[in-house]
Amino acid sequence: MRSLFVKIFVWFALAAALIVVAHAVSTILTEPDDGPVRGVEPSLVMFGTTAAEKYEREGKGALSDYLDLLGRTARIRGYLFDAVGNEVSGREATPEKKEIAQKLSAAKEETFSKAGQIGIVARKVVAPSGNQFVMLGEVQRPINVLMPFSLHFLWTESVAMLLTAGVLCYLLARYLSSPVVKLRAATQQLAAGDLSARVGAANGRRRDELADLGRDFDVMAERIQSLMDSQQRLLHDISHELRSPLARLKIALELARTGDGPEAGWALDRIEREADRLNDLIGQLLTLARLDSKPPNRDGGSVDLKRLLDEIVADADFEARNSGRAVKLVACQDCQIDGNEQLLRSAIENVVRNAASYTAEGTSVEVSLRCENGNQDEHAVIRVLDKGSGVPQAALANIFHPFYRVADARDRQSGGSGLGLSITQRAVHIHGGSVSASNVPGGGLLVEILLPITTRQADQVY
Repeated sequence: MRSLFVKIFVWFALAAALIVVAHAVSTILTEPDDGPVRGVEPSLVMFGTTAAEKYEREGKGALSDYLDLLGRTARIRGYLFDAVGNEVSGREATPEKKEIAQKLSAAKEETFSKAGQIGIVARKVVAPSGNQFVMLGEVQRPINVLMPFSLHFLWTESVAMLLTAGVLCYLLARYLSSPVVKLRAATQQLAAGDLSARVGAANGRRRDELADLGRDFDVMAERIQSLMDSQQRLLHDISHELRSPLARLKIALELARTGDGPEAGWALDRIEREADRLNDLIGQLLTLARLDSKPPNRDGGSVDLKRLLDEIVADADFEARNSGRAVKLVACQDCQIDGNEQLLRSAIENVVRNAASYTAEGTSVEVSLRCENGNQDEHAVIRVLDKGSGVPQAALANIFHPFYRVADARDRQSGGSGLGLSITQRAVHIHGGSVSASNVPGGGLLVEILLPITTRQADQVY
């Protein structure tokens, strides 16, 4: 009984068997009130009229012969009573029958019926002469008349019902348990390391809850496979990223050992620079790992986005001026959200610094903050626009992936690790928002961050 199929089959089969038994018992014990007797009433009128005519024309003997014939052919034992309740054929009638005839003759009713194993039905009839009689018939009701079905037929019907119910229960149990069996097989494949295991095709065109469960499993398996692939790519990228600065550190260390004077000083400066780069890379990797494994609490309090953006733009502009670039806050409204300020600072700062690195020399990065109404909620929209060469259309969806670079040589020269936008995307998602990138006509990349607003103060644009 550990099998779901067996449990479903047994319970459905047991339910069907109980229904069949209940039907048989109710058929045997239940008897119609007067169904079989009532079916005799129309014929009894004709029989009674004929019997009364026989009695008046041919006498008592002819009536007795007619009633005997009626008993042999119609299986009705007949009695004919006159208006005062006397049986005129000479047959011996019980006091009950005489009483029934007398009461019916004196009453306004035309018919009397009494159900039982021996049913009694009585009917007023009028002879051709106008005299009134009461025709009473006893209907012997054997077992095949008493019950809708004979015991033999009832047994045959019960067996047929059980067989039919058994087949249907088998098909139903198989139909219900089959997706579970397939899901279990796919789960075992997944547990064994086959990340391509899916159950979608095995469910065919099913549209029930079990099919939904299979589709949810496929989504889960797809997500697991994607995460594992991302993990493999991340490990590969990390090893690649660490190898380059370590190689340069090794070379600088050798130069520092063998050189003297200015050459040794240059080597030591190089060692310091590569160590800082490694430290920054490891810090970003740790931040990304924390966001993926256990996101920080977003409910750190109310964050004033206007103040936060002022600080980020001021810092980025100070750094960008050394390379002939600028960062400007072109529009800013007072917006506040509930969130983690440090996490939001890191997310926005990564986008702004990335734009300052790739905007053309002599140009400015334009940053804006506006409060906009969507279909249901109000959002703070942060837009960061640079004046660089943009990103190929096919690469837009990938720039938020860890270590993704549009052009390796250029990104390496800029000193970027390829993790900043990944951290931004995860931080924004933690706050219930979204981030996207698009090219603008004439060149440049626009990164747009949407964050849900909790409070909106009076607009203050400058």
